[in-house]
Amino acid sequence: MQENPACRDDALTSTCRKETSMIEIHSLFRQRRSPYQFDTERSVRPADIEALFEAARWAMSSYNAQPWRYIVGVKEENPAMWQAIFEVLVEGNQPWARHAPVLALGVMETAFEHNGKPNKAAAHDLGAASAFLTLEATARGLVVHQMIGIEPEKAHADFKLTNTQEALTALAIGYAGSNPDLPAGYIERDEAPRQRKPLEEIVRR
Repeated sequence: MQENPACRDDALTSTCRKETSMIEIHSLFRQRRSPYQFDTERSVRPADIEALFEAARWAMSSYNAQPWRYIVGVKEENPAMWQAIFEVLVEGNQPWARHAPVLALGVMETAFEHNGKPNKAAAHDLGAASAFLTLEATARGLVVHQMIGIEPEKAHADFKLTNTQEALTALAIGYAGSNPDLPAGYIERDEAPRQRKPLEEIVRR
């Protein structure tokens, strides 16, 4: 049984949680985290932000439709956009997400551009793009916390989305850190052991 080589006490993993895997995989997968605590002293370089969405651009998609769209707010660069995204988060996500230097909305095009028919894979493909984005972030020492907890109708109205666009998720992006003023429940979630279902439960062969 192999210990996770990415588990260490540093700025990247502020809480070191021992994890093991019976199967050798790339360390980025186990290093990836979705923390509730962000470093409020560190901003994200514009070049890194650009690279995250470039990684998302290369995700696979049904008919190569690439139905993902992102609305991005960088607190230092465009505080009004950051605030507009923050305001469509549900109340339970706002106490911790307010510390993230970058917020984004994940939007999907629900119809194929080539024939106008419904794209039943749009949510799947947006998820794939966001997964690519998250792994690129992890490789750069960043963390991404994705959330379904948004107000989609408010997002649709506030950002003037089209009839075929739907806001589905939000992403908080930054560096892992410590926010001791957070309610204890959020900190406890960060410190809890990571759990994954065994392969036997998720794979049928």
